[in-house]
Amino acid sequence: MNKYIRHLILLFSLAFIVLCMNLTYLQVFAAQRIASHPRNIRGMERELTIARGAILSSDGQVLAESKKARVNRRYQRIYPQGKIFASLTGYYSLRYGRSGLEAAFNDHLLGKREISSFQDYLKLLMKEEKAGHTLILTIDSRLQKVTAKAMGDQRGAAVVLNPKTGEILAMVSNPSYDPNPLASLNIERENKAWNELIQDEAKPLLNRALQEWYPPGSAFKLVTASAALETGLVEPSTQFTCTGRLTLPLTRHTLRDFGGKSHGKIDFAHALEVSCNNTFGQIGLKLGAKKLVNYAEGFGINLKVPFELPVVESKIPEAHEIDPPGTAMSAIGQKDVRLTPLQMALVAGSIANQGVIMRPYVVKEIRDYSGKILRRFHGEEWLRPISPKTASTLTELMKQVVESGTGRGAGLKGISVAGKTGTAQVAKGAPHAWFVCFAPADDPQIAVAVIVENGGSLGSEATGGRVAAPIAKQIISAALKNKYDR
Repeated sequence: MNKYIRHLILLFSLAFIVLCMNLTYLQVFAAQRIASHPRNIRGMERELTIARGAILSSDGQVLAESKKARVNRRYQRIYPQGKIFASLTGYYSLRYGRSGLEAAFNDHLLGKREISSFQDYLKLLMKEEKAGHTLILTIDSRLQKVTAKAMGDQRGAAVVLNPKTGEILAMVSNPSYDPNPLASLNIERENKAWNELIQDEAKPLLNRALQEWYPPGSAFKLVTASAALETGLVEPSTQFTCTGRLTLPLTRHTLRDFGGKSHGKIDFAHALEVSCNNTFGQIGLKLGAKKLVNYAEGFGINLKVPFELPVVESKIPEAHEIDPPGTAMSAIGQKDVRLTPLQMALVAGSIANQGVIMRPYVVKEIRDYSGKILRRFHGEEWLRPISPKTASTLTELMKQVVESGTGRGAGLKGISVAGKTGTAQVAKGAPHAWFVCFAPADDPQIAVAVIVENGGSLGSEATGGRVAAPIAKQIISAALKNKYDR
């Protein structure tokens, strides 16, 4: 045979093999990923012929459901609560795909499941239409509405969780959006709504509770305090001297307390109560960057949070990247420290739960169309950053913050609240206002993290206590006060 013909046969054979391999990859290995891609309109067209499962709150309120449309045998997604739960449910749009739980649990909501029997296989071959599965969330709809009302029109986020189980009880991101226009099956209406949302400078599509990070300011002093107590560097009675300004090593810069205030002789317990920057800057320098970063990572910072929805990683630089001045600034939650509201809620939750961080979760059950429970989710331990002894000590110190310190705005009659304020300086505008807490302090049922973007006053450390703490107070009151007033 002519060698050129042999070469040609070999070339065609190789091309055929490559084609078969590519088709196999597309049909077998990549099929699920391609089919579930948010912008796969063909896939969405097919999905719209299935009665997608509902999303319900823990108290039975409908957050998302499907109703038969008048045309083309399609089902339209409806969000009865509007924008209040949008940060959780996300949207389901023919034109713009899915987000939130609509994306994360798409297969379950469509009723898809692995083939476990010959009958399932026959149904798959026949493409038998079936109703989707229902998601039962851990969210308390009443608490979610209270949280949204407490936040008002202030830009920011609030996360409420059960520190003993990891259940998310409420999660609000402000500003929010109404997902109904995006699910209208009217292309013009969907386009109009989408363009308005993406052009809005306030970024309503951004879930600030999970996908935005902020300098935590003095709320981060809980992490620094944990490291200092765990390593034996301090006890509540350890004495410091605050002159109102701390000269940072290797530089002429100084770390100042707000307003240049000098606390004079001050013990560690009182330093946390009044949020003394000078004291915590000294503690940061004595700890050193390595220990500070190690304990921060023990709380989950620089780690991926195991959660059903996408969460950006909270960050603190690697120890070798932080010089002594940076260590002092990082110890008070400034410089390059960036945390999400969920992460701050987990920090508070770990102190409330004797040093254990439970894996956060928002889906409690998955049920089929008949109500049969297919999967039930439970809390499980994620991290253990501090000892029960340190957690107990911090609880007592945080109670003083609310009873007589910067967090008095969160105080409630009949309920002991343990908290910490934060005022985070930013490059532009007023500082962010933080408050993190848990209650009741002696038997914690909820942990809360609140941030109000640019909600503070320049030159005032009391900002978190005046702006964010009252929001947390309303949330705690709604969740617990009726129980304790009986």
